Amino acid sequence: MNLVRAKKHLGQHFLKDTNIARKIVDSLTISNTRQVLEIGPGMGILTRFLDEKPEIQFKLIEIDSESVRYLNDNYPQLQNSILEADFLKMNLDKVFSGPFSIIGNFPYNISSQIFFKVLENRNIVIQVVGMVQKEVAERLSAGHGSKTYGILSVLLQAYFDIEYLFTVNETVFDPPPKVKSAVIRLKRNNIKELDCDEKLFFRVVKTAFNQRRKMLRKSLKSAFGEITGEYSTLRPEQLDISQFILLTRQIELRLKNL
Repeated sequence: MNLVRAKKHLGQHFLKDTNIARKIVDSLTISNTRQVLEIGPGMGILTRFLDEKPEIQFKLIEIDSESVRYLNDNYPQLQNSILEADFLKMNLDKVFSGPFSIIGNFPYNISSQIFFKVLENRNIVIQVVGMVQKEVAERLSAGHGSKTYGILSVLLQAYFDIEYLFTVNETVFDPPPKVKSAVIRLKRNNIKELDCDEKLFFRVVKTAFNQRRKMLRKSLKSAFGEITGEYSTLRPEQLDISQFILLTRQIELRLKNL
């Protein structure tokens, strides 16, 4: 069958280097679960190496019907494991029974949305190995004090240990993207729930970084009222996760006393 045509509106850039594909699949650690979901397999360059691992049970999710036809033709043994669907709209509870890992060369135009979806499903997604734009990988793995540290850095690092694994050049894709890529690995940490109101924590982090150049007492005032104490004159990138938790508890207490 003919090769699949990359579609710009789906953010498709097909990896063509098999050595990198193998390296990505080998970055997946099979420990707590043998269940793996591959997002956006395209023409199956990662799928081929996943299929060589008898110890895992994996499924593929692909939104592009042309890619689905290609995968069905070239991987007939996987036909019952190929889901033609939009990952962002899926109920992930229905994919496997029990926890699972995610792997993929993520479409650049939805990579942040994929990680927000992972965050929503943090109790069943225990590992992610993904290729994303280099700047996204740097942002997710950035520590506090860094200019790239932001909303997703804080929210994901609260629940996952994040490693920047390696950089990937533009030339190994068809069509080549205009930016470098990188592979990162997220592993669920031992924190089942934060020591604060988690919904409020999400709101505090998002509100703070929406005006990241302002001190917290200014950026948070309209949503949560007067902020006092040691964090009030700091900017959001200066706080680590434990400090954001303490700030959330302070705001929680204040809101209860209103």
